Amino acid sequence: MDAFLQRLVPDELWELFQRVVPPAPSRPQGGGRRRVEDRVTLAAIVYVATTGCTWRQLPPIFGASWQTAHRRFTEWSTARVWAELYRILLDELGARGELDWSRCAIGSVSVRAVKGGKLTGPDPVDRGKGGPKIHLITERSGLPISVAISAASAHDSLAPEPLVRGIPPIRSRRGPRRRKPAELHGDKGYDYPHLRAFLRGRGIILRIARRGIESSQRLGRHRWVVERTVSWLIGYRRLHRRYERLAAHFASFVAIAAALIRYRRLAE
Repeated sequence: MDAFLQRLVPDELWELFQRVVPPAPSRPQGGGRRRVEDRVTLAAIVYVATTGCTWRQLPPIFGASWQTAHRRFTEWSTARVWAELYRILLDELGARGELDWSRCAIGSVSVRAVKGGKLTGPDPVDRGKGGPKIHLITERSGLPISVAISAASAHDSLAPEPLVRGIPPIRSRRGPRRRKPAELHGDKGYDYPHLRAFLRGRGIILRIARRGIESSQRLGRHRWVVERTVSWLIGYRRLHRRYERLAAHFASFVAIAAALIRYRRLAE
């Protein structure tokens, strides 16, 4: 189990996680069942996110029941542990000079929902199948710096404002914290006057081909980065389909996948 646990939750990731996880509740004296270690539970959650298995399919090697893993996942989601984890991972990357803000990209991907729930809707490009849409902004090398979810029926033009506002102030190797790209590349689905005005007002240069005027091919040389990151996200099989009825739980798995992508770069 030690090698398996180490592969799912390496020491450096565990050290970062300990900075954001709430302290374990104290147990009354006089016995009772011993609490499953947080690192073991975290490994079980990472396993679910990576393999896409259901909670009930968790293998017994973790030594924790699926109910325990799911309950702690819910508790940590409510405490915004996953959002805090990927924020401090961004801070670590920024402090090491691993984030390139010079040319960022925005994109999205829709997935199907198995059980429905809030923030799902008919996907116009998937024969009206219901599901959510994952929106993201990546820095130049493809690391996600802001993620969000909406219904698949929501237009992409609604995403940039909350995504840009959702970029946390991130540490830099030198100078103050940063929270805005120098340039933002996107496809023609983002070509709207109100978006151009919003981004100009924040000092962000928008690189989008104008509908009916310019070709997207030149900008595609830069936007492929976000498409690659989308494939990284969907590589976490729990995001291939939405099984969670609660939108907050699906958003937690998106945050976990984004955090693991960032940790992979940190570990390199």
